[in-house]
Amino acid sequence: MNTPNKLTLLRVIMVPFFVLFMLTDLGGAGNKWIALILFVVASLTDMLDGYLARRDNLVTNFGKFMDPLADKLLVTSALICFVELGDLPAWMVIVIIAREFIISGFRLIAADNGVVIAANYWGKLKTVSQMIMIILLIADLGGAFTILEQIFIWLALLLTIISLVDYIWKNRQVLSMQE
Repeated sequence: MNTPNKLTLLRVIMVPFFVLFMLTDLGGAGNKWIALILFVVASLTDMLDGYLARRDNLVTNFGKFMDPLADKLLVTSALICFVELGDLPAWMVIVIIAREFIISGFRLIAADNGVVIAANYWGKLKTVSQMIMIILLIADLGGAFTILEQIFIWLALLLTIISLVDYIWKNRQVLSMQE
C-alpha cells in the first residue's frame, strides 16, 4: 500500500476517534481541542494524500474510491455531531449530505459509462468553506467568532447548493446515459 493510500486509511481510522471526542467527555475539558486537532490533522491528510498521489504518480483504484469516501465520512460525521450538540439544524445537514449522495450517484453512473467527472472549483470552494465552518464550530471561540461561524455556516450551505446545481448542469448528459 502506497503512502497516499495509507494517509487515506489513516483519515478513515481517525473518524471514530474524532466522533468520540466530539460527543463524550472522555478527554475532559480538553475533549473539543482533541477533536479539533484530530479534524485538522485528518483534513491535512486529505490535501497531502492527493498531492503525493499526483506528484509521484501513485493514483490507484483504491485511492480513487476511498479518498472521497474518507472525506465524506469525516465531514458528515462532524456535521451529524453538530446536530447532536445543537450547533447546526438538522435540515441544513440533510441538504449538505444529500448533495454528497447526489454527486456520488452521478459519478457512479458516469463511471459505469466510462466517463470520469473531476471536481471543479465550486466543489473545492464548498469543501474549504465546510472545513473552515467545522473548525470554527469545534473551536467555539465566542465573541466576534460567533458571527464568523454564522457567516461560514451560511456560506457552506450556499456553496453546497451552488456546487450541486453547477455539477448537475455541467454533467446533465449523465442523466441521459441511463435512458
